[in-house]
Amino acid sequence: MSATAPAIRNAVRLWLEKLEAGDLVCVAVSGGADSLALAYALSLEAPKLAIQLHAVTVDHQLQPASATQAAIVVEQMKSLGIETTVAKVSVEITEGLEASARKARYAALDSVGDKLNAVAIFLGHTRDDQAETVLLGLARGSGTRSLSGMAPHHGKYIRPLLSITREQTEKLCEEVSLDAWQDPHNMDSQFARVRVRLDAIPTLEKTIGPGISQALARSAELLRHDANALDTWAEREIRDLDLADLECEHLLHLPRAIRSRIIRAAIYAAGAPSGSISAEHLASVEALITGWSGQGASHLPGGVKVERFSGRLSLLRN
Repeated sequence: MSATAPAIRNAVRLWLEKLEAGDLVCVAVSGGADSLALAYALSLEAPKLAIQLHAVTVDHQLQPASATQAAIVVEQMKSLGIETTVAKVSVEITEGLEASARKARYAALDSVGDKLNAVAIFLGHTRDDQAETVLLGLARGSGTRSLSGMAPHHGKYIRPLLSITREQTEKLCEEVSLDAWQDPHNMDSQFARVRVRLDAIPTLEKTIGPGISQALARSAELLRHDANALDTWAEREIRDLDLADLECEHLLHLPRAIRSRIIRAAIYAAGAPSGSISAEHLASVEALITGWSGQGASHLPGGVKVERFSGRLSLLRN
């Protein structure tokens, strides 16, 4: 066997060693090469540390054969000695198919994880996924946090394969005779991520040179360290502030990166829905601080109104 399996098993073991004997962890398995390789590595490494393992496959019911694919995953996991829960979800299309399916998927994973008292949920995102995420963030004109890509560890979620390539997971599946599912959505160019995967990254590799995915993933890691430092600074500032009544002069003398984080936190504290605040929303509030010329209030998602009175920002929900 090549060095592929040890690399993936080592990546998984580093995270399992942070847990306690007797803990239960879940692994999300779609049946694709990435999640199958992850489940395989976990099935070998978790028992060594007395960690219980449970698989979850989410049936989004978006394709005619979705139930059949879920049943195949159950059989594949059984061959690895892993019990599996099939979580059927109804995807409400509210923000595009990709985003809506992702929202439903994470809700299902959270629900199963809570029922099983899982201490962690392992996801099979690879270095290639990370590179795609960074490019998509660049296309949206996102800030540092978005460009830092997916975190290896966020809450209960653990992504141990962010240093592993998609080619490696496919190779491992071939080596251990795991038949990986090819999701038709992964070839559908209506999705931006698919266009990045099939067109943008190969074009960059051809015109700039090889190693683009690795470079993007490395940039994401560096940006994540920067974003964490800026978040920590902003949090220290926030502890001493009344987010509903902010002094403009104080904000004006802070670096913009810190000021924007404080503004965003204040807007959400006032009642804006999570994830609803865009760069344009922030810019309108920023102008009340740095470009004040008597303009009126900024009206934001969730009925939040931000207005400047006597050198202070007042935030309230209508």
